[in-house]
Amino acid sequence: MLKAVIFDMDGVIIDSEPMHNKAYYDMFNEVGINVSTELYESFTGQSTINICKRLCDHFELKETPETLVALKRKHYKHFFESNSNLGLIDGVLDLIKDYRNNKLKLVVASSAAMTSINQIFDRFDLNQYFSGKLSGGDLKESKPHPEIFIKAAKTTGFKKEECVVIEDSTNGIKAAKAADIFCIGYDSFHSKNQDYSKADMVIKDFKEIAFNKLESWF
Repeated sequence: MLKAVIFDMDGVIIDSEPMHNKAYYDMFNEVGINVSTELYESFTGQSTINICKRLCDHFELKETPETLVALKRKHYKHFFESNSNLGLIDGVLDLIKDYRNNKLKLVVASSAAMTSINQIFDRFDLNQYFSGKLSGGDLKESKPHPEIFIKAAKTTGFKKEECVVIEDSTNGIKAAKAADIFCIGYDSFHSKNQDYSKADMVIKDFKEIAFNKLESWF
């Protein structure tokens, strides 16, 4: 029986990719590195600190990963505060309300820093719907490692078989499946060149997983 849903945030709840993209590329320019589209897309779903560690190793930078993280967050904060057009992904708020009205427990498990998660949740008044928030930035391992989803499932208080994960990235889907949790791949136009083949179910519209439809899978 379905009892809990674990949401990724970036690309599932909020289309924050343009902000992250601008913040990262502003940081790349500031430290003088040329990051290919292919390399950038491989970062999707990973925490900022792990991305910055990869950059430091790949480009043999003199800056520390922590310095890169601070630069990226500086640019992100500026763009977030100045972007009045930022909105939730179409249909996700209706889905969240539908799940809560049907007594499902909701948890967010995002690679974003907790400060970024709180910014989004405060801006769109989402705290009222969610019982837990986990940030990959607070964990030892980053997606595709399953740590975040193992902890998220424990946070719900239910068995993994009673939970589902909604993810939009290759790394996130790998993490959910490595945690042995049913994973719904959200294939949206916001997510570029991601692999959904390992997901248990792939959707393009949140109406496909309304409670009365999703419940039948369990």
